[in-house]
Amino acid sequence: MAKEIKTEILIKATPAEVWKVFTNFDNYPNWNPFMTSLKGKVLVGNRIVVRLEPPGAKGMTFSPRVLAFKPNRELRWLGHLLFPGLFDGEHKFELIDNGDSTTTFNQSEKFKGILVPLFKKMLDENTMNGFNLMNQKVKELAEQK
Repeated sequence: MAKEIKTEILIKATPAEVWKVFTNFDNYPNWNPFMTSLKGKVLVGNRIVVRLEPPGAKGMTFSPRVLAFKPNRELRWLGHLLFPGLFDGEHKFELIDNGDSTTTFNQSEKFKGILVPLFKKMLDENTMNGFNLMNQKVKELAEQK
């Protein structure tokens, strides 16, 4: 079973300005309403530790492996609940340069595994709301520059 959720927001700032806000991981506890902590060295192949607090749902901490880290363009990782195949999530952040000093900030996640159907409602509501709240805060902070 598979499921994907996608969000996007237009930010009146360059990709470099958005990236600076988005990748200031040490500051996440101060502003990020969804991803309240991201620790570790964010390099392709490394494991990082991420704390998610979806609105209206129980928070969770997990250790995904970084699949892509392209400055001003993309961060992508793959995480698992307990072990691969049960509930896997490939989370992607993508910054698209619109060429007019604006950036389209995309946040998406592809879920696979036998438990995905059990979490469908939570993903559609709580997780999607968390993505949108985070996107809005990235926009607010990047546009303050």
